Amino acid sequence: MITLLDYGAGNVRSVINAIEKLGETVRVAASDRDIVNAEKLVFPGVGSFGSMMTILHEKRFVEPLLTFLDSGRPFLGICVGMQALFEGSEESPEVKGLGVLPGRVRRFTVDLSVPHIGWNGIRVQQPTHLFDGLDGDEKLYFVHSYHAVADDPATVLTLTDYGYPFVSAVQKGNILGTQFHPEKSGATGLKLLENFIREERRISIPEKCPEQTRLAKRIIACLDVRANDRGDLVVTKGDQYDVREAGNVRNLGKPVELAGRYFEEGADEVTFLNITGFRDFPLADMPMIQVLKETSKNVFVPLTIGGGIRDFTDKNGRSYTALEVADEYFRSGADKISIGSDAVLIVEEYLKSGKKSGKSAIEQISFVYGNQAVVISIDPRRVYVQSPDVTSHLTVETAIPGPAGERYCWFQCTIKGGREGRDVDAVTLARSCEELGAGEILLNCIDRDGTNQGFDIELINAVKKAVTIPVIASSGAGCEAHFAEVFRNTDAESALAAGIFHRREVPIAAVKNYLKDKVEVRL
Repeated sequence: MITLLDYGAGNVRSVINAIEKLGETVRVAASDRDIVNAEKLVFPGVGSFGSMMTILHEKRFVEPLLTFLDSGRPFLGICVGMQALFEGSEESPEVKGLGVLPGRVRRFTVDLSVPHIGWNGIRVQQPTHLFDGLDGDEKLYFVHSYHAVADDPATVLTLTDYGYPFVSAVQKGNILGTQFHPEKSGATGLKLLENFIREERRISIPEKCPEQTRLAKRIIACLDVRANDRGDLVVTKGDQYDVREAGNVRNLGKPVELAGRYFEEGADEVTFLNITGFRDFPLADMPMIQVLKETSKNVFVPLTIGGGIRDFTDKNGRSYTALEVADEYFRSGADKISIGSDAVLIVEEYLKSGKKSGKSAIEQISFVYGNQAVVISIDPRRVYVQSPDVTSHLTVETAIPGPAGERYCWFQCTIKGGREGRDVDAVTLARSCEELGAGEILLNCIDRDGTNQGFDIELINAVKKAVTIPVIASSGAGCEAHFAEVFRNTDAESALAAGIFHRREVPIAAVKNYLKDKVEVRL
C-alpha cells in the first residue's frame, strides 16, 4: 500500500496511475492519521512553495508529515514536494519549509530560458537503490523555475546541469526527493518508482553517468480534437486552420489511441488542443476530461490541454471560472494548460490599463500552479507593409516578400481559430503574457499551417528574442530536415507537429534519428 499526500494542487492522477501501473495500490491521505500510519509515503508538489506550505498548515498536515519523516519509513517527495524538505525558498521568503534538510531553494540565475522545462540527465553522486537497473545516461523530465541548494553535501543524490550544476535529487536515509518527475519520465521514471516501492533493494551506482548533462530539444505531438458532424470526438488537422475536406471534418483517429501511439513512438510531450467549444456541458462532463483521464493511464510523458480554459456558464446555469476549469483539467491528468484566444483579450486589457488585474486566467492559474503550468498558444499571420514607419507594431525585414513585393511584415495575432485578426502583434503578446505569469509560448503560424514548407524562422526568432521563457515552434513541418532547421536557426526549445505524425508521413522516431548527431535529443 502506497499512501499519496494530495494537498489539493496539481496533477496527482499521473502519479497514481504510474504507481498502479506497477501493480501497487494507492491510498490518498485524507487525514493526519493516514499520513502517520502510512507504510510508504509519496508527496508530489506543484506550484508555489508558499501556497503549498500554507495549505499543508491549513490541513494540519505539517506535524504528522514531520512525524512520518522522523520514523525512518520510505518517503518520496517530487518537485515542490522535494523542495518542501528544505528550510525555505526565495520564492516565498517569509514561509518556512519543513527543515528536514539544511539549505534553501533558489531561483535559477542563468542566461537560459526559465522555467527549466524538458528532458535532462542526472549525475549520481552516491550509491542508492533508486537508480538500480538504470545505465545512468537516461533523461528525466523537469519543469521548474526554482532549485534546491543543499548545505550538506551528504544529502545530494544527483546533480543536473542547466547553466550551472543544481541539486536534482536528495537522500537522507529513507527520505528521497527528486526535482524531476518520475511519473512523467516514461519507462525510466516507472523503473525509478519501482525501485522506490520494492522491498528488496540493491544499492548501486550507474556506470554511464555523464560528466555534464544536457537539456534535450523536445519533439511534441499535437492532437487537434473536436466533435465531427456525427458528434464523435476525433483528431483532425486543418489546412491553414480549415479542418473540413469535401464538407466533412477530417478524421485522423481517436485521441486516446493516437496519444498512446505517440508515447510508444517516443514523443517527449503530447498536446491536446480542443478546437470545439463544448460550452454547454457541465464541467465534470466535458468530453476532454475523459480523454485526459483515459490517456494518463498509459501515457507517462507530459500532457498539455488547450481550448476552453475560460470563464463559462453551462446549460444548467452553473458558472465556472477559468481557474475552476483548469483545476478540473489538472485533476484529470493534465500537466500544463494552454490559453489561446482569451490570452489575446487579456493582453489587450492589460495594455489598455497599463497594470495587472490579478484576476485574469493567466495570473490566477500561474499563481496557484506555477508559471510552468501555463502555456500561451499564439496564432499569428503575416501582415505585409512597405515600411516599418507605417505601423506601430514590431516589424521584421523579411526574406519572403509580400504579394506587392513588400520587404517588411508584422505578425498579427488572431482569435476564434484564426478567423478574426486583432490589433496586437505576436511579439507584444508573448512579452506581455510572460509579464502576466505565463511560463511557455506555443508559437503557431497560420501562413505555414498544413503547407509542409517548414517552420517560420523569422517569426520564431522575433518572439524568442523578446521573452526569457521557453518557446515551442509549431506549424509547417513536412520532413525531418525541417526540425533540424528550426533548432539550427533559432533558440526554440521544442518543435511541434501534427498532420505528418497522424498520417505517418514522418514518424517521430525518424525525426529523432535524424537529429541525434545534430542536436541533443532523448532517444
